[in-house]
Amino acid sequence: MPRATRLTKPAVLAAGLLLAASAAAVSKPPAASAATQRLPKPSAEAVSQALESLMVGEFSLQAGRLDEAAKAYLRAAHATRDAALAERATRIALLAKDDASAADALALWHGLGGDPAALRSADAMLALRKGQDAQAREHLVALVGMKANDGWRQALGVLGVGARSPEQATAMVRALVEGGHIPARLDAWLAFGGLAQRLEQPELAERIVTEVVRRFPGEPRVALLQASQLREAGKREEALAALQAVMPHAENNPALRLALAGEYDRLGDLSAAADVLARGPQDEQTYSLRASLLARAQDKTTLTKLYEELGREGSRPDPQRRLLLGQVAEFLDRNEEALGWYQGVPGGPQRWTARLRATNVLHELDRDAEAFKSLRELQADVSAPEDARRDAYLLEAALRGEDNELAAEMDAFARGLAAFADDPELLYARALSWERRDDIPRAEADLRRVLVADPDSVAALNALGYTLADRTTRYQEALELIDRARTAEPDNPAIIDSYGWVLYRLGRLEEALVELRRAFTLQKDPEIASHLGEVLWVIGKREEARRYFGQARELDPDNRALKRALERTGA
Repeated sequence: MPRATRLTKPAVLAAGLLLAASAAAVSKPPAASAATQRLPKPSAEAVSQALESLMVGEFSLQAGRLDEAAKAYLRAAHATRDAALAERATRIALLAKDDASAADALALWHGLGGDPAALRSADAMLALRKGQDAQAREHLVALVGMKANDGWRQALGVLGVGARSPEQATAMVRALVEGGHIPARLDAWLAFGGLAQRLEQPELAERIVTEVVRRFPGEPRVALLQASQLREAGKREEALAALQAVMPHAENNPALRLALAGEYDRLGDLSAAADVLARGPQDEQTYSLRASLLARAQDKTTLTKLYEELGREGSRPDPQRRLLLGQVAEFLDRNEEALGWYQGVPGGPQRWTARLRATNVLHELDRDAEAFKSLRELQADVSAPEDARRDAYLLEAALRGEDNELAAEMDAFARGLAAFADDPELLYARALSWERRDDIPRAEADLRRVLVADPDSVAALNALGYTLADRTTRYQEALELIDRARTAEPDNPAIIDSYGWVLYRLGRLEEALVELRRAFTLQKDPEIASHLGEVLWVIGKREEARRYFGQARELDPDNRALKRALERTGA
């Protein structure tokens, strides 16, 4: 998903915004819009006074205190009459669930002028949050009607992360469909159909499919949506029949082939997915995907045929092909052959991946002395890219961990960090290793080292916040860390899941349920499903909880969050 603008160091950002606001106040031309002319220009004294509010806002963000940050930015926006500050105040207030500040900031933003689609999105989100459904519908209708800005995409985003509940989002989608407001574009209809499915609304999804079939007869992507809807409804045989109708159109359409294979994959028919990809022109991507699907299907007969097909061209010094042959040989447990292919990769960026894979194969062959010698050589190879050398330390630590050699694993991390001081990948990996061993203080220490070097590391903020929420009772501190991550990436399902989980740990059960449902709508993930199931169980909705536990099992029966949830609930 798209990455939001990262936070920057407080003083730098505050000074930058202040300069921008000051410049706008001095240089704005007389022909400004009428709305802008109605607002008085800020004085130099007001701009100066705004610096304190900006600093407070940024430091509050860095501390994860979103409510204080929203109010501080709002004060600065009022003082400077700067649209960028008004927008920032609006977005932070929405995240903080401070509806009063959000309404104030949004009114100011409207008065100062801004991107119409961005303003409508904020209007719709605030109305949804406040339960003003009629106003929300009005804003969403206006948004989807903005053709130049692809407003329908922004409307989807609002419904994905702004609705208070799946029921509210469903009502909005139904109103847009039944009111004839969805643009006459196939991609828009397919997207809203997909949202209806993620919201687990089969009747609405079927209604959309019927309308799409009527509007776009003969379009193969419509059959894909229909198959997806049938799959979600548990009608597997009918879904397979719908996919068969797509097959003749896919051979010479690479994008359609990939989509068709993906739908077969979701139906659990991995061999059919591989067969779809085998039709038409082949490239390294399709070969790789076919090999992966056949390996997951444990179809070694077909995979062997593919391996032999690829091997006929293996004598060519093609780095990508030899790397792929090594990977397929690994899938087939033909490790000696895999080693030969990897060692035969002649150059290019694939050379370094091949060296790492070769080490892994040596370990599988119980040739540990050779494996670790190879890794030491790569770690010391000054001609290797830094990422490859760093990854050699990571792989050594991982292999030592597999062998349950804790001291050797930690030694690999220590040597890696001596060579690459405070490298975030090494620190993050070591933190996860400590967490798996229930050594939370050491895990926290490493994640905090990441944040010392990069205070805006979203991964570290989320990981530390979630760890504190899940494995300690420091819930308020966890919330502040997760709020910092949410500010940077408000639509990241992993972060929304962490947010829902810390709300649950704080006892804010209904709020937690809203956020966890939102996260699961965005991403069908076993950990999110486990969290959602546990909250539903505690609330007393045990049948629904069992359904989510079942979905988590289907996605990953060995998931640690699932095991913990089942143990705590006794489900």
